[in-house]
Amino acid sequence: MEYPLILKVSMDNTNQRLDQYLAAQIETVSRARVQQLIERGEVLVNGAPAKASLRLRGNEQITITGSLQAPRLRAIPEEIPLDIVYEDDDLAVVSKPAGMMVHAGAGATEDARNRGTLVNALLHHFKSLSGVGGELRPGIVHRLDRATSGLLVVAKNDQAHRRLAQQFSKREVHKTYLALVHGWPKKDRGTIRSAIGRDAQRRTRMTTARSGGRDAVTHYAVTRKIDSPFGRFALLEVKIETGRTHQIRVHMASLGHAVVGDTLYGAPRELRAQSNKRRQAGMPAVLEPGRNFLHSAELELLHPTTHRLLKFSRPLPEELETLLEKLETAGS
Repeated sequence: MEYPLILKVSMDNTNQRLDQYLAAQIETVSRARVQQLIERGEVLVNGAPAKASLRLRGNEQITITGSLQAPRLRAIPEEIPLDIVYEDDDLAVVSKPAGMMVHAGAGATEDARNRGTLVNALLHHFKSLSGVGGELRPGIVHRLDRATSGLLVVAKNDQAHRRLAQQFSKREVHKTYLALVHGWPKKDRGTIRSAIGRDAQRRTRMTTARSGGRDAVTHYAVTRKIDSPFGRFALLEVKIETGRTHQIRVHMASLGHAVVGDTLYGAPRELRAQSNKRRQAGMPAVLEPGRNFLHSAELELLHPTTHRLLKFSRPLPEELETLLEKLETAGS
């Protein structure tokens, strides 16, 4: 395709948004890519830059100066400290801190949006990882949400990656999480089997409320109950058979017990002490979780080459342990 690409808007497209028009007229380009080009000033309407939301009137001349194909994406090695739990020639197990993305999104470019990820750190430390996941996700067999901390296995070569992926597919990898939720579940032990799909209204959320979702299975057990001036909380041990996006967060929220700190699924940003309940001297009236109280604490799998059973564990990070202690102290 030759550039610049010039299009003449017909009167039939009157009142259509610029980005919608271009995505409809050029079948090989996505609306997201069109919006990237517009943001960079590489789409001109009658010779001038325009916004994606511009309503067309007909007879405009649109000039596209940038390539319709996004540049090939790849992760960039970056010197970032890693908490390596285990390592051999085939795999590594690392403990990811909360706040770190596992890898950049598909819309990322080689700039600040592709910095600070776990993949960047892995590439710097290990130099070479499996290529099965592509250049943006080398070595990544499974993921953790950005706000979730804890254990994650990484493949160093393609054979290990495929064998590990097969274990995940067959639900042979056992993952245990620790989660603090609002309220006390009616049952101290239970299984949630609600299918999970993308929320049609809020695309950043997942939901159990619409049909057509993917099957998801979550087992939970209450290990501790807390009755404090800040409310009632339950510490759960959670095991998941499937690995759907936001699975634990969505499933617990569907029961009315959102994970503490998880504002996306209804948890408050702050924990405020009730005025009619006494709290320990020196305890503040407001506690800020600062992150989701969700931690990947245990991981059990078969080594992809030796078939030896591997078991790993990581305790709650200090910030979650501190919050738990404050809630228990306030209620004692």
